[in-house]
Amino acid sequence: MVVCEIMMRYRNCLVLALVVVLLGGCGFRRKKYENPITKDTAQPDKILFDKAIADIEKGRYEVARLTLQTLINTYDTSEFLAKSKLALADSWYREGGSHALAQAEAEYKDFILFYPTLEEAAEAQEKVCMIHYKQMEKPDRDAMHALRADDECRQLLVQFPNSRFAPRVQQTLREIQEVIAEGEYRTGEFYYKKGSFPAAANRLQTLVDHYPLYSQADEALWTLGDAYGKMGPRFRDKSVATYARIVREYPLSGYVELAKRQLTRMEAQIPEPDPVALARMQYEKENYVKPGLMSHFWGIFRRGPDVSSAAKSGNPATTGLRPAAPPNVPVPGEPGSAVTAEVTASTVTDSSALDTQPDARQNPPAPQPPKPEASGPAQQPKKK
Repeated sequence: MVVCEIMMRYRNCLVLALVVVLLGGCGFRRKKYENPITKDTAQPDKILFDKAIADIEKGRYEVARLTLQTLINTYDTSEFLAKSKLALADSWYREGGSHALAQAEAEYKDFILFYPTLEEAAEAQEKVCMIHYKQMEKPDRDAMHALRADDECRQLLVQFPNSRFAPRVQQTLREIQEVIAEGEYRTGEFYYKKGSFPAAANRLQTLVDHYPLYSQADEALWTLGDAYGKMGPRFRDKSVATYARIVREYPLSGYVELAKRQLTRMEAQIPEPDPVALARMQYEKENYVKPGLMSHFWGIFRRGPDVSSAAKSGNPATTGLRPAAPPNVPVPGEPGSAVTAEVTASTVTDSSALDTQPDARQNPPAPQPPKPEASGPAQQPKKK
């Protein structure tokens, strides 16, 4: 009897918990709107705005947008006009989905265009960045949204550098660039394993120069130095510079001792560690949060990338990723290069060829005569 009573209580608790979850999913628990207007007035435009905000909080996005459009079209001089335009974009953002997010981006862009001096303009630009951030895919897949998110986040730091959203967007930008750099590293590693060392060096050199905060930049430098070493003695200096960069800029890396051995074998000078780089790597090591045990399991089903290894300090790249020329392509001006970038132009003094020879455009070639038919006996059609 005691066991039965305990089981009945357990079942009642389970049913009660299930009812609470269902009620929460049916919209009984509101998600507060981020930008409400607390001014309490009885003006009709304010009443319309409050009604639209209540509909957004309850998930009635279509009704909210109709109300906001009524407010915008009817009260074009309202003091709540800017907030209404922002709420219109927020309704699309909250609705989610590829179509709704595209509409939200267009509305946020219009808001920034019409109200560039308001504080909410920086928030709108952050939302545009997050639209593409949420749609980012893993590094080995399409990087379109990662590159767009990189552009939009950098736009906020350029257009609104003193905004309260800037520090948060800066960290978001580090995570975005971690994903882009990971994709570049995988491509360079693929070329390296296939034996295409110039292509690997091209990818890896661009990666380490543009994204020094990448979590595996030291490993990329080690692969890059070995790729230069296998490209012949002409690239010895680049190989030495790459190994020296590991020792100087990544002093806590596991490749430091290997890089020192390579420099010693190549009879090159071993540089001293950079104290700024040492402090940054120490900070990253102390603030690293190790993923949980189930993180790798759920990562198989997760569409988005894992950004737990992204840097938490340092300035992210302020320009977009641009591919460089392969290292085996001669550069004008380099020692030992026979390629020059000089372009000369001179006036033609002897025009006899133009004056004496006929113009081919005015004398088209004569039509060719038809070929004579064969004189042999005519072939009989085959019988069916």
